[in-house]
Amino acid sequence: MRMETVKLSDIVMKLTPELYSSLTRVELDSYIVLRNGLSALLAEDVLEIIQYSISEHNKDALLH
Repeated sequence: MRMETVKLSDIVMKLTPELYSSLTRVELDSYIVLRNGLSALLAEDVLEIIQYSISEHNKDALLH
């Protein structure tokens, strides 16, 4: 299994570029650890990663 750390912006631009403008700079600058690397991702996977990232950033915002 090959682990790879990639910025969310790189993931989005590769598989779902139409969603790029809907994410904040903070979200796009997030680092995501991919279990099987960027080449193994599907568009459905990207949507799940984006949802998780937004949820994590919103959770942090609520705590401040």
